[in-house]
Amino acid sequence: MLERRNGFHDDLVEHLVRTTPLGRGEAARVVLDVLAYFDETAEEFVRRRHRELQAGGSRNPAIFERIQAELPYRAVAPPELTLRQLRRIVYG
Repeated sequence: MLERRNGFHDDLVEHLVRTTPLGRGEAARVVLDVLAYFDETAEEFVRRRHRELQAGGSRNPAIFERIQAELPYRAVAPPELTLRQLRRIVYG
């Protein structure tokens, strides 16, 4: 799916090649990585961040508060989620 989308972003790849030390292949991978990052749903973001913060040694109360604070700054901010809703996303 992302390969098909890359054709729509050739101008961005070319811009990165001109303005950074990245080669065309590296620039294309960066664009694909960024697109994948912004394709992440709110639920996927919550689960990923929970795993990352938990792996870093944080405890659940701090993790859920931090995720709640980070969510409004996503590219397309989801509706505000309560701590309970965040827990339900992770644990079902």
